[in-house]
Amino acid sequence: MATVTPSAEFRRALERHGGASLGRCYQCATCSSVCKLASPEAPFPRRQMLWAQWGLVEELERDPSVWLCHQCNDCTVRCPRDAKPGDVMQAARSLMVERMATPRFMGTLVNRAAVTWPILLGLPILFWALLLNYTVGLNAPGDLHAYEQFVPHRFIYGVYFAATAFILFAVVTSGMKFWRLLGERSPRAGSFLGNLMPVLGEIATHKRFGKCGAASGRRWGHFFLLWGFVGAAVTSALLILAMYGMNEAMPLAQKHPFKLLGNLSAIFLVLGVVMLLVNRLGDPERAGGSSGFDVFFLGVVFLVVFSGVFVEVGRYLFDPGLACWLYLIHLGSVLCLFLTFPYSKFAHLIYRTLAMVHERMAQAAAQPAAEKSRRDPVPQESD
Repeated sequence: MATVTPSAEFRRALERHGGASLGRCYQCATCSSVCKLASPEAPFPRRQMLWAQWGLVEELERDPSVWLCHQCNDCTVRCPRDAKPGDVMQAARSLMVERMATPRFMGTLVNRAAVTWPILLGLPILFWALLLNYTVGLNAPGDLHAYEQFVPHRFIYGVYFAATAFILFAVVTSGMKFWRLLGERSPRAGSFLGNLMPVLGEIATHKRFGKCGAASGRRWGHFFLLWGFVGAAVTSALLILAMYGMNEAMPLAQKHPFKLLGNLSAIFLVLGVVMLLVNRLGDPERAGGSSGFDVFFLGVVFLVVFSGVFVEVGRYLFDPGLACWLYLIHLGSVLCLFLTFPYSKFAHLIYRTLAMVHERMAQAAAQPAAEKSRRDPVPQESD
């Protein structure tokens, strides 16, 4: 017999994170019938709504459908009871991120960002201020040509390389835990890498977002934001190559290919943030509710993007002191974004990717059994 262990604490947490409408659901299955992303073999979110009502957290954390949902909100718009299944699934994902987090306290801090945001954002900015104050000083140069005059490159490399190592440890540890839990629910077949490549193609084009109806506008906001960050990461790597492999003088000229890529990435980031903000401020039923977890992430991304833009133009237009302080805020906000990567909505990249790969491998494992069932139907008993 199966052992059912409901958690009232989890249900209360779900309600605090935007799933308060959960109790209105009476299992009519409208949500599953209108969802264009759910497969006929494993429709959602009706089952997940029931598990959430019962507080069956162990069922939810082993279920890939929680992550296959893209919060299109077609289910929310058509729900006859206004149970907002899209918001409930979003709240479930935020709590799953916290439960999978390594270390756990970081997941808790980010998940409660409505209260903890001064710590999450303030400490990285304070760190940079103290580091500079007790090493090279906080005095802005009178004639600002490059921000290296204010923050030496060795500090940036040391801090962000250490932060990257921490992120990789947290992502790998949490991802392996999630992958193991998915495997407990259903068997898989095939190569992980062989199934990962087509999944990355879907993510690169945001193909599944294209099937969404009510919240279809989110597709391009997410698309531009994703590729803006990819472009910014590539640009950072190319700048290191330019400085130490090509002996290029810094800062690069505006017409330099690496600089053009960086500026194009900034444009993508600005477009992505603006589109997501417009979507959030539009019809709340179609866009979905916004918890502190969501607002914090979008706020930090907004600060990173626009502080970066002002830092770029500030070198030419602003007083050196103001430009350097803006640079300090930018460095702090980027460090905040780095350190919270495995625990914020960026974690969706990890868990959703793994869920999509698992879906493909589970379908491959189920095909032989389905074919055998078609070849050898169960004989009907005669009267």
